[in-house]
Amino acid sequence: MNAIFTTPPRPVDITALFPQLAPLARTATRLHPRPGSPTVHDSSVGGPLLWPADEPWPHCVEPHDSEAADEMHSADEIRLLRRIRAAAAERRLRDPQAPAITPEEREIEQRLREGHPWFDGPIPMIPVAQLYARDVPLPVSHPGADLLQVLWCPCDHEEFAHPRTALFWRSSGSVTDVLEAPPEPPVIQFDWYLPEPCLLAPEQVTDYPSFMELSKELQQQLGDVNLWETAGFAWDSTGALDPQEFYFRNLCHAPGWKTGGWTRWGLTDPMPRSCPECGIETTPLLTIASTEWNSGSKSWMPDEERTNPTPFLIGVPPADFTLLNITDGYDLQLHACPASPDHPHIELVQ
Repeated sequence: MNAIFTTPPRPVDITALFPQLAPLARTATRLHPRPGSPTVHDSSVGGPLLWPADEPWPHCVEPHDSEAADEMHSADEIRLLRRIRAAAAERRLRDPQAPAITPEEREIEQRLREGHPWFDGPIPMIPVAQLYARDVPLPVSHPGADLLQVLWCPCDHEEFAHPRTALFWRSSGSVTDVLEAPPEPPVIQFDWYLPEPCLLAPEQVTDYPSFMELSKELQQQLGDVNLWETAGFAWDSTGALDPQEFYFRNLCHAPGWKTGGWTRWGLTDPMPRSCPECGIETTPLLTIASTEWNSGSKSWMPDEERTNPTPFLIGVPPADFTLLNITDGYDLQLHACPASPDHPHIELVQ
């Protein structure tokens, strides 16, 4: 984790314009995952886990949705396809007249396009994130644990059109023998359910609640065009349709992978997120994002990448560093119980 990424100051000081927001500020940690070669001793996305050799590897035994079963690939096949596409992107970068695909690459892609039949049985889960407390502040902590590991089943499920996750808290110092070759699923339902290995560059930022979680009075004030004009800020010069959209995309909460902060609503209205075990309101723990920013939230692009963009694959959005896609571009947010991280966590797609 040598890279440093700096979020630019927000286009407007929202608490100067609306002081009522100041007490609602929360700290979030943007993870800024970027392709790399993490080890078991690194905080990472999609990297190897510090997993005890004598501890069984988790498998998913829940019913799966067999849609698109004829298009599935193994993890090694997905990695091969990505290497082919990366080689093609580099080749075209060096020489724009170079072929987009070589005969050998085309033969491999055609062979892999056939996919695999549906696998009906327990599926080994795959690493999604590993977060050491020394690197990433977590809003929920487990007594004696300094490491959070997140895995998921790389298939959709009958009741949920996204991977199901599992959380493991452990003390890194207690792991002496590390599992060297964890099992991998024989098939992954969609290529975009296999995270590209990434190192992290954590950065703390300030989050504010979604517009929909504010009081009616504050919602009205935020939507008052005259108040914005009196303050001298032309929100409509940003491409937003109204002040609420400007606030949502540029001010209230950072997009992308992060820990803590506020829940990012948008697909649905806000809803209760009570712990299924004890009923306490859960805390946003980890946001697993499809992209770090998009066309409407470019103000969150780190300063460093405005001048030196991270290389990306042709055909892949420039902020899609992990190569994941959650239900067509949304985020999967994990909420944990602040009273006990051992209680079941909540998965929320927004």
